[in-house]
Amino acid sequence: MAYINTIGRRKTAVARIYLTPGKGDIQINGRDLKEYFPFEVHQILVKQPFSLLESGDSYDVKINVQGGGIKGQAEAARMAISRALVEYNGENRPPLKKEGFLTRDSRMVERKKAGRRKARKRFQFSKR
Repeated sequence: MAYINTIGRRKTAVARIYLTPGKGDIQINGRDLKEYFPFEVHQILVKQPFSLLESGDSYDVKINVQGGGIKGQAEAARMAISRALVEYNGENRPPLKKEGFLTRDSRMVERKKAGRRKARKRFQFSKR
């Protein structure tokens, strides 16, 4: 098996990944993980599936991410990596499922409605 291709989504962020057996390199949009996500919190989010399964140095990951913000992109990448690890080995599914890494978080920003300031906020009501 040359590589595994999966997709992960969170809010409006979409992450497409290519997982190959390797030595633990993670490339995001052609840049290194630490360069793309300068905050350690987001780096940890991306690496969570590997640390849970204790297989961090076994795979190389190439990630293409677009849309959304920095946290949404990190969580989308986490979901895509989790799906790839399950596809690679079915025994990985129960621990990843228990942590919620395989569940799609579909919460998105509600759209702005016509005649209002924001999605739900209304203009001030004046009785007289």
